[in-house]
Amino acid sequence: MSVRAGREFLAIPGPTTVPDEVLRAMHRPAVDIYSGPLLQLTDSLLKDVARVFNTKGRSYIYISNGHGAWEASLTNVLSKGDKILVLESGRFALGWGDSARRMGVEVEILKGDMRRAVRPEEVEKRLRDDKGGTIKAILVVQIDTASGVVNDIAAIGQAIRAAGHHALLMVDAVASLGCMPFEMDKWGVDVAMSGSQKGMMTPPGLGLVVANDRAREVHRKAGLRTPYWDWTEREGDQHYQKYAGTPPEHLLFGLRQALDLLFQEGLDNVHRRHALLAEAVRRAVGVWAEGQAVGFNILEPSERCDTVTTVLLNGRDPEQLRAYCNEKCGVILGHGIGELSGKAFRVAHMGHVNAPMILGTLSVIEMALGALQIPHGKGGTQAAIEWLAQEVKA
Repeated sequence: MSVRAGREFLAIPGPTTVPDEVLRAMHRPAVDIYSGPLLQLTDSLLKDVARVFNTKGRSYIYISNGHGAWEASLTNVLSKGDKILVLESGRFALGWGDSARRMGVEVEILKGDMRRAVRPEEVEKRLRDDKGGTIKAILVVQIDTASGVVNDIAAIGQAIRAAGHHALLMVDAVASLGCMPFEMDKWGVDVAMSGSQKGMMTPPGLGLVVANDRAREVHRKAGLRTPYWDWTEREGDQHYQKYAGTPPEHLLFGLRQALDLLFQEGLDNVHRRHALLAEAVRRAVGVWAEGQAVGFNILEPSERCDTVTTVLLNGRDPEQLRAYCNEKCGVILGHGIGELSGKAFRVAHMGHVNAPMILGTLSVIEMALGALQIPHGKGGTQAAIEWLAQEVKA
């Protein structure tokens, strides 16, 4: 017996639920790629992508996923043999660094772990020790979706300035853009990238990159530039140069609608909604943890992010819980990845989500914990409800 009939809910950290308005915007015939309306669409998107990143810098839209946006960012500012510093706080900064290594870049890792955020004071110390200024760029993620950590980008930017170092600060905002504040110019970020499939509420396939004037100046001498990713080429006068060929029309229609939804809600409200729903999830997990089989992966509460919560299951198989939630109830949770494979599950709370989605997901998880006889504190979902009732005033 199952109670799965009805609309399936995808509670994984990307791709996230696509709003019906975005799907409708994409469900239309193709248009002339050389016509005025498409040119105007591109101009509006480039402007508004920069607006979400909070930058006066230049934005670029690629037909790619996040890995493509990684490559776009790297190839436009680095040369073979350059040295970069990768700030470890989970899995994805290391993946970005590995992409650079495979291109012939020398990669140094500032050691971290899967349970803590980057320590800005350690960044400052390492940069002060780099007497010759050999480090050309610093790579970090704002949120790591494997570990569930959030890094303090403002503090990392301040650490770089305190050290008097000139390395470019490059930030992966794939799991944070459109969900929490990103202040590119204020924080001293030189290059940032993201994708369309998480907080931007659009199907996978668009890579978003923004660069400030300092990065674009470094770009002029970058030796890894290639025709497809090249910023200079994409800044050309012809519309086709913006996409290195045919524009991804229907994804652009979707992104336009998604941005409109974000601006209609108001970015501050979007960020507040994510913070409230994330804390509701954390309140539930905190209660479940009283049974000692369930726990947070991220040790410090202040370092737990607002888009995904990584939950450890001590001595129990998380895949059994995920299977129960999916097969019996129609809720698909994220699985543990990397060194957390077989040890954790992940609850996404990013993008097009509201209270019923989150409370329904928490109820199903609590139902699964009971059905599978996994020790847990009772009343986690109720704790989430009480939190939201307190914070969302009548």
